[in-house]
Amino acid sequence: MTEGISPGRPRPGAGLRKGTIIKKKLNQAADVAEDVTNSRALEVVARAGFAVSGILHFFIGLIAVRLAVGGEGQADVSGAVQQLASQPAGPLLLWGSFAACVALAVWQTSDAVFDFEHLPRDKKITKKVRAALQALVYAGLSVTLGSFALGTRSDNSRSTSDMTVQVMSAPGGFVVLLVIGIGVAVAGVIYAIRGFRRSFLKYLRMPSHGHARTAVTATGVVGYTAKGVALFLAGLLIIMATVQARPEESTGLDGGLKALREQPFGPYMLAAVGAGLICYGIFMAVRSKLAKM
Repeated sequence: MTEGISPGRPRPGAGLRKGTIIKKKLNQAADVAEDVTNSRALEVVARAGFAVSGILHFFIGLIAVRLAVGGEGQADVSGAVQQLASQPAGPLLLWGSFAACVALAVWQTSDAVFDFEHLPRDKKITKKVRAALQALVYAGLSVTLGSFALGTRSDNSRSTSDMTVQVMSAPGGFVVLLVIGIGVAVAGVIYAIRGFRRSFLKYLRMPSHGHARTAVTATGVVGYTAKGVALFLAGLLIIMATVQARPEESTGLDGGLKALREQPFGPYMLAAVGAGLICYGIFMAVRSKLAKM
């Protein structure tokens, strides 16, 4: 027996070696996960997620234009998915769109976890947070698409109103709703600024042909601006409903666009926003091909 070491007692440094082994295995698992989420196969499906977002925005824009000329419809994601479901081979389109949005959510989650490590701390945090938020957006889209594919259809305006009422009645609900409303409105401003400044171009590999570059830039500017306006209106509606203690009036994007229709020159403004959302949908479809992944 080695002097100074009692039977059954761990040898000096055993815990350290065990911790090193565990850390090594975790790093290996992380490397495998990163390789899988950066695979070519996942990238192809994830790119399709941008196209799905484009199709849904295209439908929302069409519904908004229809509302502007006196028609009916639900100008939000739920209404857009309903339009998608009504197309020939609707169930196939829904499941394919669901898979694409899940893949893009996984891809964005991978970016948030593994990427941007070479950047300065401030830029790294900003990029990771942005990727995480994008992952949540596409995860939300996949949930909506999946519920429609399974036949569990939901009314986004109604569910938004119900959720707002529940949050309002909870302790601190007023502050939470106010923060959400401000956050959505600020997101709208950011989208509009991104459109005016054309900062979205840095995320694309632009085509070499001059006319194609101009077309992509123009649809992006108009689309981002229109989406910014739509989000700002939705956020403003949440803020107003919260301040006036009428949470049932917070009906999300659909409510914001319909409220715009009731303003002076509202139908014309709503038609312009709808046309802009159509442009954003076209831009997102193009992004599926040009995006830097």
